[in-house]
Amino acid sequence: MSIQTIARVEFHCADADKTAAGLCADYDFTAGPPTAAADGTRSIDLRQGSIRLRLTSAADPGHPVAAYVARHGDGIAVLALGCADPQAALERAERHGARVLDRAARLVAGFGDTALRFTPLEPAEPTGPTESAEPTGSAEPTEPGLLEALDHVAICLPGGELAAAVRFCEAALGLHAIFEEYLEVGEQAMDSTVVQSASGLVTFTLIEPDTARRPGQIDEFLAAHGGAGVQHLAFSTHDIATAVRTVRARGVEFLTTPGAYFDALTERLGRTAIPVETLRDLHVLVDQDHGGQLFQIFARSTHPRRTSFLELIERQGAGTFGTANIKALYEAVERQTSATAG
Repeated sequence: MSIQTIARVEFHCADADKTAAGLCADYDFTAGPPTAAADGTRSIDLRQGSIRLRLTSAADPGHPVAAYVARHGDGIAVLALGCADPQAALERAERHGARVLDRAARLVAGFGDTALRFTPLEPAEPTGPTESAEPTGSAEPTEPGLLEALDHVAICLPGGELAAAVRFCEAALGLHAIFEEYLEVGEQAMDSTVVQSASGLVTFTLIEPDTARRPGQIDEFLAAHGGAGVQHLAFSTHDIATAVRTVRARGVEFLTTPGAYFDALTERLGRTAIPVETLRDLHVLVDQDHGGQLFQIFARSTHPRRTSFLELIERQGAGTFGTANIKALYEAVERQTSATAG
């Protein structure tokens, strides 16, 4: 299939410079020089490992970028999909019902106001350690960055729209469903389906609330965000313990998990690749499948609407998504919500 990577994630921001500075200071992204366009927008490209982010803000309140921010707050407006043949990808998507927003830019409607852009593959997609933006003058290899790649994108959908979104991803984008789950947390519940490209480099976790149950976090996201959209990005790291310690020392806060979760780990999983006491100290979650173990943690949302956040994940052979970890995430968010309300 033509779609092979998420070539770039495009944010629309109230202040691209401020957002870029925060991501660079907290997570070690490298920023390129700002660019100003004739339409009054200002963009900054960030990179680390194979991750590419573009942050754009607009001075004119009537500009579509500013209009997006007014509706949703800062958020992910475009997922740029790297394709072997972008035009063929656009034509396939259109044949299967995708609404074309800008034919010249190969932009189609995706999930709510999050659009999809079909873009050529870079000549050489970096997949290893972060490369310095400036020559170092040394032949010594660079140290690996904190983050390596974009592991997956979590997208919240209104109730009743999950099945149609999965069909769209399969027919229009050529992705395949690899995991399904119905998850209950207290009186609320949600359905989720993970779709992925044949390359394994494009992964969307699609989530909808069960509207027959008590409204919960997905409903709150949809209300605060103003419809469907990206809830979080998960960045992979080769050493989650070091990454968490590093960014925590810089002031990033993470969701916490009850001690009982870690008390039961040895009985549930046996030996873990990262010692349980390290996981407990850092509040890192762990689960495993037939391929190995995965470790993940979720940053506390700093968005004014509390509609988006980041996840750090380390995979040691595991290729799926930890059911117990997803449940623990939503329970942790519930605790955060209760503490804020109190």
